[in-house]
Amino acid sequence: MPQIQANGISLEYETHGDPKNPPLLLVMGLGAQLTLWPMELVKALVQRGYYVIRHDNRDIGLSQKFSEHGVPNFKRVALLRMLGLRPRTPYSLGDMADDAAGLLDALGIAKAHVVGASMGGMIVQLMAVNHPDKLLSMTSIMSTTGNRRVPPARPEAMKALLNRAPADATLEQVLPIGLHVNRAIGSPAYPASEERLRANITRDFNRSFFPEGAARQISAIMADGDRRKRLAKVTTPTLVIHGADDPLVPVEGGRDTAAAIPGAKLLEVPGMGHDLPLELVDRIADAIAGHAK
Repeated sequence: MPQIQANGISLEYETHGDPKNPPLLLVMGLGAQLTLWPMELVKALVQRGYYVIRHDNRDIGLSQKFSEHGVPNFKRVALLRMLGLRPRTPYSLGDMADDAAGLLDALGIAKAHVVGASMGGMIVQLMAVNHPDKLLSMTSIMSTTGNRRVPPARPEAMKALLNRAPADATLEQVLPIGLHVNRAIGSPAYPASEERLRANITRDFNRSFFPEGAARQISAIMADGDRRKRLAKVTTPTLVIHGADDPLVPVEGGRDTAAAIPGAKLLEVPGMGHDLPLELVDRIADAIAGHAK
């Protein structure tokens, strides 16, 4: 897969489909590599006539790392946000939105449909705020607005997500943690097979294991705060997709996102949690493609 200079940093990306087709950029979430977009979904979007691009966000996967900044003090970041102050962090969600827009520029793409999942949904929201000229449409999946009044994650889901393996962990140590996370936040109606989960965890561990990057990404999420006032000015046609049974980002987060963006459409999917089950690939691809058209 190729590397490219975008927004002053090195990003790993890949493309699928015919470059003559409308471009569609997929932006993944917290601590997740581009590989977490199921290839079945990528192929489904290609089959629906799109040129699909997916990339590793900064500080994860094979994109540029920011180890020189160290691991942030989450308590300090949270305290400053509670006081209404914007803490200094190694980088911001806005920087990550600039990365995605810069990737499109580097690829010579003037405008694209953009789709983000979880933290990726937050990133594409900020693309719509800061780079509206680059977007044909936006789809925000299992994400939220930063509104602190939205119900928080279920305790067991948040505990599982924050129980990350140390930087020197082996695959044998990472596998049970990864399996637990997937069971804690995944779709209750569409549980993935253990064989598939093990294969995905092994693939991603062998590709790049870099847990400290997720810590800096968390600090960027925390520092960004409430986006509702910014989202109220968005003019990009927006679709919000959210699992009705998401234990990590409750469905109220999706409802709040749709309410904050003028004209946004909301699709709630029963039985869906905080993942992209194979059983829902066609439904999700149809929704994204239908919205984009």
